Amino acid sequence: MAPEMPGKHHGSTDPCAGLERYRVGGAVRDALLGWPVKDTDWVVVGETPASMRERGFTPVGRDFPVFLHPRTHEEYALARTERKSGHGYTGFEVHASPDVTLEEDLGRRDLTINAMAESLDGHLVDPFNGRRDLEQRRLRHVSQAFVEDPLRVLRTARFLARYAGLGFTIAESTQALMKQLADSGELDHLVAERVWVETEKALGEPEPRRYFEALDSCGALSRLMPGLVQPGAAEFKRACERMSALPSALAGQPVWRWGRLVEALPVEQRRQLEQALKVPNPYRDLGHQLALTRELKAQLADGAGSEEPSRIAMTWCDGIDAWRRSERVAPLLSLLAMEVPEQAAWLARGVDQARSLAPQELLDQGFKGAELGQELRRRRLACFHQGGR
Repeated sequence: MAPEMPGKHHGSTDPCAGLERYRVGGAVRDALLGWPVKDTDWVVVGETPASMRERGFTPVGRDFPVFLHPRTHEEYALARTERKSGHGYTGFEVHASPDVTLEEDLGRRDLTINAMAESLDGHLVDPFNGRRDLEQRRLRHVSQAFVEDPLRVLRTARFLARYAGLGFTIAESTQALMKQLADSGELDHLVAERVWVETEKALGEPEPRRYFEALDSCGALSRLMPGLVQPGAAEFKRACERMSALPSALAGQPVWRWGRLVEALPVEQRRQLEQALKVPNPYRDLGHQLALTRELKAQLADGAGSEEPSRIAMTWCDGIDAWRRSERVAPLLSLLAMEVPEQAAWLARGVDQARSLAPQELLDQGFKGAELGQELRRRRLACFHQGGR
């Protein structure tokens, strides 16, 4: 069966009738790898925006012609070429017309493993030897145009985080181009939101540490997230290792991986990093909670001078807002239990006893106003005393 060719669909109810279309990118790559295929994207050759709308497709692309299928909602993009016209990943002039060939469209892509297409009859179109690079477990750029888009540095690092477990590495020539991009200053034109989008995706990949390590090795991390590498190479390595040191119930969750990565940073440094990347509040909050838990662990371990353990525990509970946000306690204690199980058990007993205190009972006993809060705190402290260490 040959690829469907362009032309009128003569009243057919199928909007794709007569459409020359090819599966492209991730769907082809992951199918060849035996990796789960989540979404299928299509490239369309020989059509115009007007003819796509006539077929019933809905336009969604602002910067280039992308359409949604009226029933499946899969993405169909017109074949296009790009020419660098400014800085950053948006500094391109896009040319889409019926004259653009499939090979020209594939030639503008970042990595060879993403520059393959498949016709409806299963024929693989692979002008840049992407299948060979898949077999050799190699992430390699399509052309020197790689250096025109700084976002490709992050995307390449993210693909490494996804496929490192399969033995993939970044080709030396591609690493050189990544370093060239980092040195050129082009990364400075990436907006914070776009950097975070790629970073959050990487945090959800099987080996997120590979993303940060790849960015560090080419010099991109010191430009995009300097706070992560300023503490030094040894601490950065430990931070990357912590991302995989999580209880099974929390493993693989991007927000916990991020929190583990930043928990040891000085407070001001962590906040600067969060602001620079415009990190969402759930990530910021958990980073703060993990930093407090780290401090708690250290203080309980060395006795924190003359401060009583019960007061250390209360400071931690207040800091994580344990009394109003009780759902935060168990996950943090499960993490603490991996490292210092006796501390976690003692804290769990104290928190459970403190939660059983009913403010209404204190009201019934005549406490009110500031005295009510003071008495409630005194009794909560007593719960940690009674729990013992």
